[in-house]
Amino acid sequence: MLKKSSDKKKKKKQKKEEVTIDSKQPIYIINNIASRADDKDEIRTINCYGDIGERMASEIIHAMLYFNHTREEIVEKEDGSAEQNIRPFKMYISTHGDVVSDMFSILDVMDMVKRDCEIETIGIGKVMSAGVLLLASGTKGSRKIGKNCRVMLHSVISGHHGSFPNIENEMKETKELQDMYFDYLCSCTKLTRTKIKKLLLNNVDAYLSAEDAIKYGIADEYL
Repeated sequence: MLKKSSDKKKKKKQKKEEVTIDSKQPIYIINNIASRADDKDEIRTINCYGDIGERMASEIIHAMLYFNHTREEIVEKEDGSAEQNIRPFKMYISTHGDVVSDMFSILDVMDMVKRDCEIETIGIGKVMSAGVLLLASGTKGSRKIGKNCRVMLHSVISGHHGSFPNIENEMKETKELQDMYFDYLCSCTKLTRTKIKKLLLNNVDAYLSAEDAIKYGIADEYL
C-alpha cells in the first residue's frame, strides 16, 4: 500500500546477529548489510523485505552508502599487474510498499549511487506499490524478477482530516506525490501515462505477472 505519511514508530535497538551460511566463516548481519568478517569475501546484498517505512529506508540507505564507499577492488592479474574493479551490489525486494516519502528517499540515494556503482535489483514473492519503483530503479539490464513474483500498481492512498482548507491542501499534496510516482515510473520503464491510466481504470489496483513486468520494462529478465 502506497501511503502518503506514517506515524513515528519506536526505534528498537539494532542487534548484531551472527549466522553461518554453508561456510566455516561467520557472516554478520547488521541492519540490511550482510558481510563476512573478511572483506574480500563480502556479500554485497541488501534485503528489502517488508513494509517500507522510516527504519527500513534508513537501513537501506546506510547499506547503499557503505557498498558505494567500498565499491573499488584491486585485482591481481596472472602477469603480476593489477587492475581496479568496481563491485556492484544486489537488492532483493519483496514488499507490499507503504510510505511514499520514505520510498523517494531510497530512490534519491539509488540514483546517486548508480553514477558510480551498478545496482542489481531482484523482485521476489511480491513487489507492490512503492516496491515497484525500487525494482524498476535498478541499473538497466540488471533488473531481475522471479517467475512466481506478483507485481501491483495503484494510486497513492491518503487519509484527509481537519478543516476544509487543510483537506484541500492535503489533497493537492497527495496529487503531487502521485504525479511524482507516475512520472518516475514512466522515466525508468516502458510505461506511459496513458498505459498507466488504462491499467488503473476506475482506480482499481493493477496486478501484473512477472511476464507483464518484463513486458512493461519494470524488470529486464527472469531471475
